[in-house]
Amino acid sequence: MFKLTKNEQIIQYIESLPVGEKISVRGIAKKLHMSEGTAYRAIKDAESLGIVSTIERVGTIRIEKKTKYLPEMLTYEEIVRIIDGDVLGGKDGLKEHLNKFIIGAMEEDAMVRYFTPNSLILVGNRTTVQRLALENDLAVLVTGGFEVDDEIIELANLKKLPLIVSTYDTFTVAMMINRSMNDQMIKKDILTIKDVYTPIEETEYLTQTDTVHTFHQKSDKTGLSRFPVTYNNRLIGVVTAKDLIGKSETTTIERVMTKNTVTVQLHVSIANVSHRMIWEDIEMIPVVADNLQLLGVVSRQDVMKAMQTVQQQPQTIHTFEDEMTLSLEEMPETLESPYDYRVFIQAQMINNYGTISYGVLCELITLVAQSKIVKEANANVIIEKIQLDYFSLIQIGNEINFKVEIFHQTRRSSLVQVDVFHENTIVAKAIISSQTIDRQ
Repeated sequence: MFKLTKNEQIIQYIESLPVGEKISVRGIAKKLHMSEGTAYRAIKDAESLGIVSTIERVGTIRIEKKTKYLPEMLTYEEIVRIIDGDVLGGKDGLKEHLNKFIIGAMEEDAMVRYFTPNSLILVGNRTTVQRLALENDLAVLVTGGFEVDDEIIELANLKKLPLIVSTYDTFTVAMMINRSMNDQMIKKDILTIKDVYTPIEETEYLTQTDTVHTFHQKSDKTGLSRFPVTYNNRLIGVVTAKDLIGKSETTTIERVMTKNTVTVQLHVSIANVSHRMIWEDIEMIPVVADNLQLLGVVSRQDVMKAMQTVQQQPQTIHTFEDEMTLSLEEMPETLESPYDYRVFIQAQMINNYGTISYGVLCELITLVAQSKIVKEANANVIIEKIQLDYFSLIQIGNEINFKVEIFHQTRRSSLVQVDVFHENTIVAKAIISSQTIDRQ
């Protein structure tokens, strides 16, 4: 059985700790019965992996590992990994980003017009095309596992353009790369705090030595009732108008502020922050770096506006949810039917037994519940919980109907019942709880 190294054991232990947990060399060495030198090196490796951060005067703490939702994630190096390829030349260019790929199946004179910077050409054993592409600053991917002439390898090294070979055929390689590029485009559309927050240069904040009088001055000037509080540019708390009730104008902010406050980092998604703001009734959240340096703030208004904008923008890449949405049909109001929606079960919706996948059924129920709330309450929706009872198997080719009822609603939440029917017989029933966000 494969045995983890001491370094890997420590990394694994650190990953098991909750975010915010303080760690130390001595503590880990004692806990795992290893030397402090080994623990120190592993913590440094963990810092490189982005799972711990050392904060001045605080120590080393476990942090949430960031995932960058950027189209630039797809590099030539990633292409090599995706297609199980080998790099024959131009290794110095592997870190460069890929914008598009083209298939070199046409005549040489015709393909030149498609040559653009940061592109990759897929080609077989056509040496002249390989040379032409490199001379025009394109990376080259040779499909089919064909051998490549030494002169082509030397040219790739000279131009610092990746020359990759794959045993897969051109169609398979193109499909792999296209799927990966689509994934990046979907991730690109995921808004994060970085996209909407107010940077520190435009943020109003207080220091620990400011007074209640200073708060009132800033509040009168900006109309705000909540400010982050800093010391040496690091966040140490948040103060609100409610904290100052009955306090003297000369009282320092440090004495009235809330120290244990909710914060957010730049990589966190808008949906995540929206959920927390509504759940905890927060109007503004400070945006901080790993060392608690104040980077800016994000308001509920910023988040709501961003979510509304995302819903209004057309998508060029279809997600699984989009495919399910396209298959749903809303029943016309003029039609005398007890049902609100219907769908025909298609091949991509079933499992290995020919019946609807449990995950697909949950997705369809979620979609009709969301649609009902949006339509009747004019609100955006975040699903929190779904309780599903599935009574009878639903097979491929079946038409199923949905009856949706909002049976409890407040300003911030909704409870929805969804009954699923096949041939007027109930086959599933679900109760969905959700947060509702006023579009205004």
